[in-house]
Amino acid sequence: MKFNLPVIILKGTIVLPESEIKLEFSDIASRNIIDESDLFHDNNVLVVTQNSIEENILINELPSIGTIAHIKSKLELPNGSIRITLKGIKRVKVIEYLNISKDSIESIVSQINIESIDSETNQGLLRKLNLELENYIARVPYMSNSLLSLISNLTDLSKITDIIVNNMPVDITKKMEYLEEVSPIKRVEMILEDMYLEEQLFNIEKNIDTKVKKELEDDQKNFYLKEKIKQIQDEIGEYTTKEDEVNNLRGTLNNLKLNDDIKNKLNYEITRYENMPSTSPEVSVLKNYIDFMLSLPWNTYTEDRDDFNKVKEILDESHYDLKNVKERIIEYLIVKKNSPNLNAPIICLVGPPGVGKTTLSRSIAKSMGRNFIHISLGGVDDEAIIKGHMRTYIGATPGKIIDGLRRAKSLNPVFLIDEIDKMSSNYKGDPKSALLEVLDESNKYFKDNYVDEEFDLSNVLFITTANNIELIPDELKDRLEIINIDGYTELEKLEIAKNYLIPHICWAHNIKNIKINDSDILEIIRYYTKEAGVRELERLISKIVRKVVTNKILNNKNIKTVKNIEEFLGKRIYEKSTINSEIGIVNALGYSNMGSVVSIETIHYKGKGNLNITGALSDTVLESARIALSYIKSNYELFNIDYKVFDDDIHINSPNMYLKKDGPSAGVSITMSIISSLSNLRIDSNIAFTGEITLRGNILKVGRLKEKVIGAYINNINKIFIPSLNVSELDLIPQEIKDKIEFIPVSNFKEIYEFIKE
Repeated sequence: MKFNLPVIILKGTIVLPESEIKLEFSDIASRNIIDESDLFHDNNVLVVTQNSIEENILINELPSIGTIAHIKSKLELPNGSIRITLKGIKRVKVIEYLNISKDSIESIVSQINIESIDSETNQGLLRKLNLELENYIARVPYMSNSLLSLISNLTDLSKITDIIVNNMPVDITKKMEYLEEVSPIKRVEMILEDMYLEEQLFNIEKNIDTKVKKELEDDQKNFYLKEKIKQIQDEIGEYTTKEDEVNNLRGTLNNLKLNDDIKNKLNYEITRYENMPSTSPEVSVLKNYIDFMLSLPWNTYTEDRDDFNKVKEILDESHYDLKNVKERIIEYLIVKKNSPNLNAPIICLVGPPGVGKTTLSRSIAKSMGRNFIHISLGGVDDEAIIKGHMRTYIGATPGKIIDGLRRAKSLNPVFLIDEIDKMSSNYKGDPKSALLEVLDESNKYFKDNYVDEEFDLSNVLFITTANNIELIPDELKDRLEIINIDGYTELEKLEIAKNYLIPHICWAHNIKNIKINDSDILEIIRYYTKEAGVRELERLISKIVRKVVTNKILNNKNIKTVKNIEEFLGKRIYEKSTINSEIGIVNALGYSNMGSVVSIETIHYKGKGNLNITGALSDTVLESARIALSYIKSNYELFNIDYKVFDDDIHINSPNMYLKKDGPSAGVSITMSIISSLSNLRIDSNIAFTGEITLRGNILKVGRLKEKVIGAYINNINKIFIPSLNVSELDLIPQEIKDKIEFIPVSNFKEIYEFIKE
């Protein structure tokens, strides 16, 4: 007889006849199956187990034998799920699975005809099964005695075998074999075989446990004997390994020039270690502390280089230009030689990524003849990273400062603390405050929580780095000597590539210097990189050199001069941005890693006098736009604007919405863009503006002028209006840029307008 049933598909578990299982569902499809079973199938379902581990259900891989199960109970849970109890009834054969919908499967099943068993065979099999089961339960403690009571009054061999299988410690694969076996006689054979196998495995495990127990007893015996030997050795004057170790520790301590307090403390800790049982959990913690303390460079110094010309030569070999930094290092060495007790300065190198802050610090150490150590505080939010943990904490470790000195092996290294602008604070503490203690002028008395003793940091030359000086706390900034390392111009990058990058990369790849023409290097700089430093330029030159080496090895092609850049690097990645000379569009100078030119565009249209502003502009820029509009309204006659036009809606936008624009320096550009739109005044595309504007048109000073000018130079700007208050900063701009850009200082917007309208 054939009939339909909804299907519940399980993974990792199986429902056999005579078994019960609790399931919980939260998806709508499963709830629909349960409702359908209740309404049309007397709470019966077909339960099958999917063999495949795939997420998607493949109908052709579902088993041909399943279990009809009855839903005994349903319970709605507070979280919206439904919990059901299923009772396995009997095996059925699956004729066909029907994919009724995307989330629901039904089946056509038929009953399985079980072979008839004569009474004598049935009785004999029952007796054999009961006897072996009793012996199995007595010898293997994996099954409960209650199983015997469950089957004691049953005579149905098929039902008895299913009950036994449900209580046997077999995996799901084996249970699937039992489900698919429809013959009760063969299931009895399988049960007996599995019980014999399980009993053998249990005996093997028992033998292993006995051996392990004996080995543990032997270990205890060995420990006892070793202790006896130790006592005997003490009597006859021989010493154990631990005593040799303690003697070595005391010898190391005696060779160190320490003050009495620290020496007494370490002697006390070594004595504690000596008397502590080797089985104590604290012994390794104490030993690690003693080893760390003895490994610190308590009285080790390196000698500074006296040949200052050699210092300058080493710095010049590693880095192009950077005169201010190099002069400051030489000044420090000269003054330090003249005044040995002078505290070391705390230098902070500020600049965008890739300009050489880290490598310069390493070169400073090399030029001075000092050891170099480098740590990074980027992302650090726990002051214990800097000052260490108290030894009472589990897993306590020293801080990065004191551990850095241990690795430096001297008390006067060059110590680079990288990315101090990227620290943060939370419930773990304030690492910025901890760093203040490290960099304090009185850092002769720095105390790490783990070491718990004062340590002299006054001879350490600390160098810190940051990308953004504005993110450094004022109290920390007050202790730093700020040295700006700005982005390089194209010609500076060209010199760096020719004299530093190409020779170094060729040496690293073990080939003779290849030649790249200046024009080709400039093409790489302009059209394949967009950075303030030279990190990406170094990667691209390395890529070219790798291709040269590959051609030499594989194709026996010896390239001495690289000519076609696209052949090595592919199509150009960047193109110089151009802005059309259209009404309402002007150039503003922004600041990114290397400066950038941002366009400001304005239109007006019939409306209600609203001001709409878009283009990833910050609140500061929005305020500048409102100030600009108010200033224009109050001077509309000067700018030849019909006041009625202010009844229109004005829309200001800055393209490239992925680039966030911040700061007040766009005020002048926004003002000019609005005037251009309202008065039909066209602004040349080779002109750019920077400056904060007030309600009376006064133009205030802006920051990062050099970087902004470099960005303008790269984007073919040849005329820039700058605040008069920034004129002194023009001395910082490379001469090659000043030769190609006209700078027009202004103090009020009216000066700009008079110049533009002519």
